[in-house]
Amino acid sequence: MQKRPYGKSGIDLSVIGFGGILVTDESKADASRIVSKAIETGINYFDVAPSYGNAQEMLGPALAPYRKDVFLACKTNVRDAEGARKDMENSFRLLKTDWFDLYQLHGAAGREETEKILAPGGALETLDKAKQRGDVRFLGFSAHSEEAALTLMEAYDFDSILFPVNWITWFSGDFGRKVLPAARKKGLSILALKSLAKMAIPQGQPRPEEKAWYHPVESYEEALRGLRFTLGTEGVTAAVSPGVEQLFDWMVKAEKEWTPLSEQELKQMKADAGDKSLIFDANHSQW
Repeated sequence: MQKRPYGKSGIDLSVIGFGGILVTDESKADASRIVSKAIETGINYFDVAPSYGNAQEMLGPALAPYRKDVFLACKTNVRDAEGARKDMENSFRLLKTDWFDLYQLHGAAGREETEKILAPGGALETLDKAKQRGDVRFLGFSAHSEEAALTLMEAYDFDSILFPVNWITWFSGDFGRKVLPAARKKGLSILALKSLAKMAIPQGQPRPEEKAWYHPVESYEEALRGLRFTLGTEGVTAAVSPGVEQLFDWMVKAEKEWTPLSEQELKQMKADAGDKSLIFDANHSQW
């Protein structure tokens, strides 16, 4: 699998990242099988969070034989320093590791929670101290709001941003058009989410996939198209997989066939984006 640099760290990450939700509620045997399959394909970047059900409990033992050879990212959605410290310590325990390669603030959105993160006694204090101690090598954040992402990038020297890079929300919702240039200017690695998302689920309708809160792509051809856009976006280091094994398999297959999109293909995708029900929209911010 091709790899790309993680900033100026000297570390190269697989362009497909393993989304920890893949092992949520799986048996120990299946969790080990899925992780081993990922390792065999050349994946060295694994991402997980406490909010992904029992993913940490399942990923820790499955990843243990490979831990020293992989880049493990974890997150916290707790906004105060003490709560974030406890969250991090619990993640160390469940994931059976003594360090995280990357630790991130998870899902920053509204102004109130962003201000709490950055204030004295906020979660950022815990992350910064962990990096200074050497418990964490790099720091980053994920965001579902352009304003939150821009605020965090201005407030602290993060190493990377985990952010949705999706062709439909880009063309129809203008989502990411402010954030990605700012991240590139600051030298942050861009780790991409939602490359295989298609549209929002209408209120009251069931999820088509239990482990996805949106309508994902419905065919390999759609998956290839989505991944070609995400990995072809300037500055993107890697795309993290959804939590559905079929979609993960499509991403791995698509990586082997990946080529940059032509200008004509991009024009066609812009036309095709249409007015789908968007999962993210810069004009309807959560800020």
